[in-house]
Amino acid sequence: MTYGLTAEILARAQFAFTISFHIIFPAFSIGLASFLAVLNAAFLWTGDRAYLSLFNYWKKIFAIGFGMGVVSGIVMSYQIGTNWSVFADKTGPVLGPLMAYEVLSAFFLEAGFLGIMLFGRTRVGPGLHMFATAMVAVGTLASATWILSVNSWMQTPAGYSINDAGQFVPEDWWAIVFNPSFPYRLVHMVLAAYLTTAFVVGGVGAWHLIKGHSGPAVRTMFSMAMWMAALVTPLQIVAGDAHGLNTLEHQPVKIMAMEGHYQSHPDGAPLILFGIPNSEERRIDYALEIPRLGSLILKHDPNAPMAGLDTIPEADQPPVPIVFWSFRIMVGLGFAMLGLGLWSLVQRWRGRIYTDGWLHRAAVLMGPTGFVAVLAGWVTTEVGRQPFTVYGLLRTSDSLAPIAAPAVGASFTAFVVVYFFVFGAGVFYILRLMHRAPVIDESENVDGPIRAAGVTPGPAMEHAPAETGSQER
Repeated sequence: MTYGLTAEILARAQFAFTISFHIIFPAFSIGLASFLAVLNAAFLWTGDRAYLSLFNYWKKIFAIGFGMGVVSGIVMSYQIGTNWSVFADKTGPVLGPLMAYEVLSAFFLEAGFLGIMLFGRTRVGPGLHMFATAMVAVGTLASATWILSVNSWMQTPAGYSINDAGQFVPEDWWAIVFNPSFPYRLVHMVLAAYLTTAFVVGGVGAWHLIKGHSGPAVRTMFSMAMWMAALVTPLQIVAGDAHGLNTLEHQPVKIMAMEGHYQSHPDGAPLILFGIPNSEERRIDYALEIPRLGSLILKHDPNAPMAGLDTIPEADQPPVPIVFWSFRIMVGLGFAMLGLGLWSLVQRWRGRIYTDGWLHRAAVLMGPTGFVAVLAGWVTTEVGRQPFTVYGLLRTSDSLAPIAAPAVGASFTAFVVVYFFVFGAGVFYILRLMHRAPVIDESENVDGPIRAAGVTPGPAMEHAPAETGSQER
């Protein structure tokens, strides 16, 4: 079952597998929660039932994605205890409270108002329902804030001391939470979540336009997604550049691996667009590069010297091929998103945004690229931090629990089987929901009991306006 692999390799692979499944759901739900809040507010403001139809359409998908995100997230906390207990022991005084704050504030906020958002429009009135929807959106953002603070501290630790037991103990909570990379990573991740949602929504809208479903709700969905693609993608590119400069300052080895700089460049580093990393010969084979552009981008001086991996002990270097390619996948998809957004602006200006079949086909093709870009970005971040769990201070090999490789292999196999069945079924059901086009006259579906036996309906239920029947937009 272990195929000659060590417990460390298997534990790392298992955590990579579970977090890859997990991250796609929060990345989607963060953006979708905000999208639902915007749709609900637009319906209340304008009375346009296209927004209500879209809210009802996407809230079901959000509920399923939210549930799968919660389940997949819980698994990782247990995994830290079983496979990475030394890491948990040494970082627990710092990271434990941060994770608890995420649960006590953000998760409770999301979970507390989720039921009202999903089922409460005719039960609590439009004002409280809008408030609940906004709180779910705020909760998802707050959850991302705490989780990014935890991960950023592992990348750029600050505000700590180390006690006699070798544990990291807090000295300055402000420095811990707002560590040097936290603001950059938070902005970069939240924008990535918004773009992930935008391209899924845009892809679904484009699919239905191709199928001839050109009703107001479909058009509104596609138009809103393309506005997000056109406006947010440039912001993400700027945020990514700022994040890269921050990484160069605090994690220069990661930048060396991302850029493929095996050797130092005393007279200005090139920007290597593509190539094949050759770790044995310490070079990039078949490199397609632009001279001195790397120094210009990273240090704003084409002649600025750039240190390479030849200045770093080999034991402290990350696996270059993985980081090199994951970074290029992320950046390449980012520019593809920018291209689609600009294309949609041109067609919007020409009045052909709803009739350009090639634009719609491209939007369908780009629908899942947000998930791929998020995964590629996290691979770049996490693999680029190796061989450390806490950058420069705690090695991954020293974080492992005293566990045998066959035990990790058995649990890893069980995870793979269960995840593909459970989450495969969930994703299949989401795709089934997306396959059905939203309609302008979709009624307010109540996916649950109207009230418990013996409970008298509240005033909001008795006097709520009917939301069924045919109305023209």
